[in-house]
Amino acid sequence: MPKHTFDYIVIGGGSAGCVAAWRLAGEFGSRVLLLEAGCDYKDWILKVPAGFSRILGGTRYLTQHRTVPQEQLGNRVQVIPQAKVLGGGSSINAQAYMRGRAADYDAWGDIAGTEQWSWEKMLPHFTRLEGNQKFNNRFHGASGPLKVSDPGFICELSRIYVRALQGMGLPYTPDFNVGAPSGVGYLQMTAARGRRCSAVDAFLRPLLGNAHLMVKTGARVHRILVEKGRAVGVDYVENGRAQVVRIDGEVLLCAGALVSPQILMLSGIGPAERLRTFGIPVIADLPGVGENLKDHCGAPVIAAAPGSHGYFRQDRGLRMIINGLEYLMFKRGRIATNGVEACSFHVPEDGAGDPVIQIYCVPSTSYVEEDVRGVPVVDGVTLHAVLLRPRATGWVRLRSADANELPLVNPNYLADPNDLRHLRQGVRVARDILQASPLKQIVRGEIFPGAHATSDADIDAHIRRTVKTDYHPVGTCRMGRADDPHAVVGPDLRVRGVDNLRVIDASIMPRLVSANTNAPTMAIADRGVSLMRGGV
Repeated sequence: MPKHTFDYIVIGGGSAGCVAAWRLAGEFGSRVLLLEAGCDYKDWILKVPAGFSRILGGTRYLTQHRTVPQEQLGNRVQVIPQAKVLGGGSSINAQAYMRGRAADYDAWGDIAGTEQWSWEKMLPHFTRLEGNQKFNNRFHGASGPLKVSDPGFICELSRIYVRALQGMGLPYTPDFNVGAPSGVGYLQMTAARGRRCSAVDAFLRPLLGNAHLMVKTGARVHRILVEKGRAVGVDYVENGRAQVVRIDGEVLLCAGALVSPQILMLSGIGPAERLRTFGIPVIADLPGVGENLKDHCGAPVIAAAPGSHGYFRQDRGLRMIINGLEYLMFKRGRIATNGVEACSFHVPEDGAGDPVIQIYCVPSTSYVEEDVRGVPVVDGVTLHAVLLRPRATGWVRLRSADANELPLVNPNYLADPNDLRHLRQGVRVARDILQASPLKQIVRGEIFPGAHATSDADIDAHIRRTVKTDYHPVGTCRMGRADDPHAVVGPDLRVRGVDNLRVIDASIMPRLVSANTNAPTMAIADRGVSLMRGGV
């Protein structure tokens, strides 16, 4: 396909970019150029459900964004990994399929001043994308390209956890995705028949050979070209060579909440005063670009639980061989799961309303955070308490005018005292769960934070030491009303002050949803394309 013949340039081949390209090229016959900075989606480990645990430790499929020192956490510098591969987060994540609360989306509509982003408007986009292997009703689609199923294996420790919570009076919930996640139950995954279903699998693979779509990997966008207030193309580097492609149509930005604002700022769209300090000509003074960073964060309670109920040393020696053979022959067993099969919801916000803490049952004591030490590798369980609706807000800013340098990132975890209070309550709930039958019958003592940590001050110290990202940064190009000075895009996702430019990824979330962000990000892109093409 020659240059200058595209209707759309999609920047970022992650979850949102794949959905946008799929609809524009496949459904509307538009000519689409999809630019992804990372590599292609080929490695077998990306496609195995259990493979993500090997990826998060640090591979070529990740960009490791190191935060600025977090003063409220004793100046800890943390790592927020982001995908660097076609398919984005959907290719490397834990595959949890969660949507959050109906109220999350209704709040978006209130902030944007329109019902176009309410739960009822978003629900059809979730269902049309979804090919659920279990549910088929008003809340779920069964024929969409994104395959969703129960875990391919559920270990005994996960089952014990679910029974223990029911014994504590928490109701069993068969489906967390009807707009009111609560109780205890099992997560569904973006996987089916023992294989991950990434955005590449769901949306790009059906378009193989489609002349309307060109996908380039290893293509890092440096800036969006804007002339006379209109986006006309992009400047990018592919395999070390500078490239420019121009279009008469639109540029769609979906590089993620940490990179989408960086690209805007490098293009002269952002807080004017900060842009000028780097010698970047100001095209649109938008003070909200890079602000409003939100991310889920959590802290663990870890206990010894010997007896091979979970995943201790299942990836070593004879057990690894047996598990591998079972997977290769039948596409089932321990390799067919993400290893985090059960969760529960707790701590009503300010004593009433919806839960603000989600606890994941991780049937292992492994804890991925490089600056946390002192956790022995033993047979046990981690109860990971996650803050669903953090009040603290961070930011993303330019480190320099060099597009090859990662931006400065400040997630500002726990800077709001209410966040620390809620997470403290979550840790206490996790400890109570360890004492509930039948879980207490297999637990042989708390390891972290340990029996000595009893006061609020003790628990707070543990949280500040261990709190970590849950890999869900959003909000840095947020949507808002026309009179909102910090809104970057309007309800139609057009960037303020620049024609033919939209942001269609998790960056536009004005508030963080109470859930993993992969499914909501896909729904945002699907909704964005519908609005762009005149849908309602």
